[in-house]
Amino acid sequence: MSITKRTVQNKKSQTLVQAITRLFWKVPKAYRHTLTLDNERKFARLKEVQKTTGLTVYVADPTAAWQRRTNKNTNGLVRQFHPKRPDFSKVSDESFAISVQLINHRPRKCLDYQTPHEVFFREQSAAL
Repeated sequence: MSITKRTVQNKKSQTLVQAITRLFWKVPKAYRHTLTLDNERKFARLKEVQKTTGLTVYVADPTAAWQRRTNKNTNGLVRQFHPKRPDFSKVSDESFAISVQLINHRPRKCLDYQTPHEVFFREQSAAL
């Protein structure tokens, strides 16, 4: 399930740590497992995210895109709504939220043609 929020004012490491931590605190602990990111300087302090959220943070090798298959697939889905390298300051919050919602409601072969939304919320309600 893609959880995305446009709250980052800059790409400084500390800003990203704070934004990612706030975002994942909204997800129940039982559903916070892993986060996989590119090997970039802006993600240098993400061990702090691991410590504060309980996520296991993986950093992909620079030449191993296959380590980020889901990220790459999701980026491709995002590009169906917003071209590569868009100026997101010109994309409305509503438009961005709609694209994320449509992605989360798209059936996936790897989920036996269920949507990420269906799987996530069914498992979450079963745990209650």
